[in-house]
Amino acid sequence: MNILVLNGSPRPKGNTRKMIDAFCEGAASVGHQVDVVDVCRKQISGCMACEYCHTKGRGACVQKDDMQEIYDLLKDAEMLVLASPIYYHGISGQLKCVVDRLYAAAYPAKPPRLKKVAMFLSSGDADMYRGAMFSYEGDFLDYLGLEDMGVFTAHGAENGSTAKQKELRDFGTSLK
Repeated sequence: MNILVLNGSPRPKGNTRKMIDAFCEGAASVGHQVDVVDVCRKQISGCMACEYCHTKGRGACVQKDDMQEIYDLLKDAEMLVLASPIYYHGISGQLKCVVDRLYAAAYPAKPPRLKKVAMFLSSGDADMYRGAMFSYEGDFLDYLGLEDMGVFTAHGAENGSTAKQKELRDFGTSLK
């Protein structure tokens, strides 16, 4: 399976990245192809709500920036993983720009091979996920109709723990 991971953390060795690395190790060990895009290292502007993608662009965004790399990877992706630290009860601003720009990729239909989605969230407190979950459920489960493969959270001492890394590694190896 081709898996696209969108890493919304600006910290290259942070807790979110540890979750991603454990997952990738597991998924790759059973033959899955995993591409990780560190969206905070890309030049990706926010959606301008111009509707070009849903009119003249017929699914192509008018903006030509590093989002083109993600659009290309989405063509072959069968599963999408959104990974982010929690900032003000939601995903990072950098990942939010990417999520908003997926509006273009979902027109006139979602990417044809994309069937599954999962989310990895890291925070300092167990009660911080409501905003991120609202987007996950509304944008990816409801609007795009993707199969929910799970939401994996780590907070406080769970961040970077051996148990949490094993959970993510095992998730990667369990994918069919």
